[in-house]
Amino acid sequence: MDNTIAMQLYSLLIFTISGVAIGIFFDIFRILRKTFKTPDIITYIEDTIFWICTGIFFLFLLFKFNNGEIRNYVIIGIIMGIVIYILTISKYFIKINVSIINFLKKILLYPIKLICTILSKILKPFSFIVINTNNLFRKNVEKCLKSKKDMKKCKKQLGKEGF
Repeated sequence: MDNTIAMQLYSLLIFTISGVAIGIFFDIFRILRKTFKTPDIITYIEDTIFWICTGIFFLFLLFKFNNGEIRNYVIIGIIMGIVIYILTISKYFIKINVSIINFLKKILLYPIKLICTILSKILKPFSFIVINTNNLFRKNVEKCLKSKKDMKKCKKQLGKEGF
């Protein structure tokens, strides 16, 4: 009898710690949502991945530590672990990790912005080519449309001029 109670308390402790782990895993998804804005479909996919991973994790623990038996103390342990984590650590865990990720984003984006700025200054003298080409193309199209030619003749004319 004493051994059974000790095993049940051990399982309760294991599943309480598992509840904390599930809370951390959930917060990882919350952190990603706060730092990277994603469309709703990505959020739905993330939620599905979360529940699939959590289910596999729960089943693994259930078979590893409790012979696959779902008991009241298993459910109580997981709920208790999640609640303890959310009420104590979650807020700080999210704040710290969001600020770390935002800091890393700034560090990693700075060289990219610098390279883009340098490239835009280097390529600026060549922008007149694109502008002149666009103006030439627009003038040819306007000429075709003003003269009310049919589309075949217009396409032939534009084709002859390289457009």
